[in-house]
Amino acid sequence: MELNGRSADPEALKALALTNYGHFTTLRVEDGRVRGLALHLERLARDCRAVFGAELDLDRVRACLARAAGGGGSIAVRVTVFDPGLDLGHPAGPADPHILVTTRPAGTLPLPPLRVKTVSYVRDAPAVKHTGLFGTLHARRAAQLAGFDDALFTGPGGLVTEGGTWNVGFVDADGAVVWPEAEVLPGVTMALLRRHHPCVEAPLEVSDLGTMRAAFATNAAIGVRAIAGVDELGFATDDVVLEQLSAAYAAVPGEALANL
Repeated sequence: MELNGRSADPEALKALALTNYGHFTTLRVEDGRVRGLALHLERLARDCRAVFGAELDLDRVRACLARAAGGGGSIAVRVTVFDPGLDLGHPAGPADPHILVTTRPAGTLPLPPLRVKTVSYVRDAPAVKHTGLFGTLHARRAAQLAGFDDALFTGPGGLVTEGGTWNVGFVDADGAVVWPEAEVLPGVTMALLRRHHPCVEAPLEVSDLGTMRAAFATNAAIGVRAIAGVDELGFATDDVVLEQLSAAYAAVPGEALANL
């Protein structure tokens, strides 16, 4: 765990723990390279403007990433941007965003299929990958207590939106990839798949899912993960389109953290 490229001082982390105001992105680093690195950096810059009204030094971010995660092997890296001097009573004051980089072992892919439960929930500021995870984790906990692996959110009008920490996509009866048309986090993995595999976007209600033959979750940590069921509805987990999506994502070349 490093803050601005140095060992993190626990005192500096108090604001993050006590106010939970900030934003982040999570990357999977494989041998010093990251799929969609430019998109992750763009997200951090965009969200820093939205959360703090400040410009983020992306060269500094990349240097911090390279220092913390530039070695060999596969690791999951989270870059969290927050202000240790944030005043809880006056968060509109001038911001000084800091860069916290934490690492953990990356899971072995592919992961087993998910069974998810629909939950009516809309994240605060859906377009921002912010640190306010209470509602997300509360919904995930409720789904798991009901015997499922995770929650799939539905928004206004009963439209399917996203998972708590992942985007969702579907494969229709004709083999087309369908992304929900809704206010969701613009995920990096979803963006890469849109670039490398034909797709459409359409509003989807839960009642529409019965016309789909497969479903999947995506984020940088899990890649493309099959969804075996939504509520009591089952899906094929060995669909050829899911294999094509996984292959397309695996073929995306990683961008080097080092050699700025």
